[in-house]
Amino acid sequence: MTGRATAFQALHRPGRPLLLPNAWDHASAAALAARGHPAIGTTSLGIAAAAGKPDAAGATRAENIDLARRLRDLPVLLTVDVEGGFSDHPAAVADYVAELAALGVVGVNLEDGRPDGTLAPPELAAAKIAAVKAAVPGLFVNARTDAWWLGVPGPREEAVRRLRAYREAGADGLFVPGAPDDTIGLLAAESGRPLNVLHRPGGLSLAELGRLGVARVSTGSLLFRAALGAALDVADALRAGRDVDLPHAPSYGWVQELTGRFGAECSG
Repeated sequence: MTGRATAFQALHRPGRPLLLPNAWDHASAAALAARGHPAIGTTSLGIAAAAGKPDAAGATRAENIDLARRLRDLPVLLTVDVEGGFSDHPAAVADYVAELAALGVVGVNLEDGRPDGTLAPPELAAAKIAAVKAAVPGLFVNARTDAWWLGVPGPREEAVRRLRAYREAGADGLFVPGAPDDTIGLLAAESGRPLNVLHRPGGLSLAELGRLGVARVSTGSLLFRAALGAALDVADALRAGRDVDLPHAPSYGWVQELTGRFGAECSG
């Protein structure tokens, strides 16, 4: 395991959760790095929407590679959302993740939700995890189950069954977006691996989730949607003839300076 991979693993401390903000382009990732976040994830919705493609449809294979290349020089640890790995062949998923690892990526999210709204068979999802770990042993595989996200019957039992299978396949972390607050403590105790949950506005705080044993809290698409909403609010206000006060908007110079500090290399 490389020093960067070890450092990323060490950030997952049950009870003291890592806040993992999710970026969608070079500017958002560089800004988060400048604010001192030691690790950044990507948001599949943000990347897909920015490219004019649907999320969770296996459509952003090339965009993920391109963004990883652009972010490789940022002073952060990067984990990439690869949806279901862009293939139902475990060896192909492993080859793809190895490409990302070669660009300096230290982790991936690998999910069992499918574009048609169903869950992949747990045996297939586990085989993908095992193949990735065999190809890139030091990479942090955060195995995600969409049992709640997709609203399957009996989600708690299904999630626990899948988390156990993914742990046995070699997953380093387990991710349960959409899990109700009253199940998180149980999942943390059952998981046997660092548990990742999705931040929910109005839900439990970072400290409260830590007390339940959570090791990582992701923002998912929230930052992307908040940025899009702020842009719409400003445009609507200007169209309506209202003045806008943006005390927290970064200056032109600050954004320009980010590019100078963390310029993206697009070739190679």
